Amino acid sequence: MKVISTNICNKPKTFIWNGKEEQTGIFKYPTDDKLFLTKGDVKKDTVIDRVHHGGENKACYLFDKDQYPFWKGKYPNLDWNWGMFGENLTVGHLDESKIRVGNIYSIGNALVQVSQPREPCYKLGIRFGTQEVLKQFIDQNRPGTYVKILEEGEVAVGDEFKLVELSKNTLTVQEFYELMFLREKPQGLLKKFMDNVAVPQYKKDRFLKYIK
Repeated sequence: MKVISTNICNKPKTFIWNGKEEQTGIFKYPTDDKLFLTKGDVKKDTVIDRVHHGGENKACYLFDKDQYPFWKGKYPNLDWNWGMFGENLTVGHLDESKIRVGNIYSIGNALVQVSQPREPCYKLGIRFGTQEVLKQFIDQNRPGTYVKILEEGEVAVGDEFKLVELSKNTLTVQEFYELMFLREKPQGLLKKFMDNVAVPQYKKDRFLKYIK
């Protein structure tokens, strides 16, 4: 995996949602600057809703560049650029079906740990101009991933992800994502999810009711 683009939102965008004025930082665009990854977010990036964005388990969002052709085909009239999905790092060859939750990578001079997939919300619909994109995003099953920052540092275009530690628990980002949307939770997958020490506790708490 390699960093293709570093993206930030310099200025929040204001929009109307259900009759109320809101703001979002999902409108990210490529920058020539290196990104400094902190424990809580990406320095100089805009994070509005800190209940659902940023923080220890969502400090930085990664999305696969190889997914762009699919989405460009569905939405050819959008003004396309890297950062369209609100990702801080557009990454080449990010495969959620192979990346384990808990994997630790060095990238630039930062150390990061895979924490959880992106769960789409209505603000992705704001960026795409339609809320229909949410179901399409879920069905596509390629959500990208958030990472936790274990050691703060700078990341630049061209930096390679180097695997430092492979998680012993085999739960993948894609399995995590699928589990969130399955009505019937497979008990084997659920156990793997609950046993993974890198899965945020608040996510585990949501699934306690499914354990048989």
